[in-house]
Amino acid sequence: MLMQIDVAKQFSPYPSGRYPADGTFNGQRFREEILLPALKRAQSATGSKVLVDIDGVRSFGSSFLEEAFAGLIRNGAFSHSELDALLEIVCTKSHLAFFKDSIISYINDAVPQQASVHA
Repeated sequence: MLMQIDVAKQFSPYPSGRYPADGTFNGQRFREEILLPALKRAQSATGSKVLVDIDGVRSFGSSFLEEAFAGLIRNGAFSHSELDALLEIVCTKSHLAFFKDSIISYINDAVPQQASVHA
């Protein structure tokens, strides 16, 4: 089963910022309210994938992309291999290909945060 998220239609054609303080259409909100629930549903349905369509978006802020996508790894929601099996970025517009490449790069570079240990 394929689930599709059209970022422009389901979230905003102008997503930007990392946190809620940065504006309504920030990366944390997209990850927590739209992307993470869809990925969790896909994970529980064997063989499912989430297609994230970025074609209708006018532009992205790098902080939005890093928080929304790399945040899935950094916050421990998914491993790299789990996310690779579940997520596909759809981009047919050549002027947005840079953003697709950026998303992939942010995910690949993401490192899970270690829980701090207090002595």
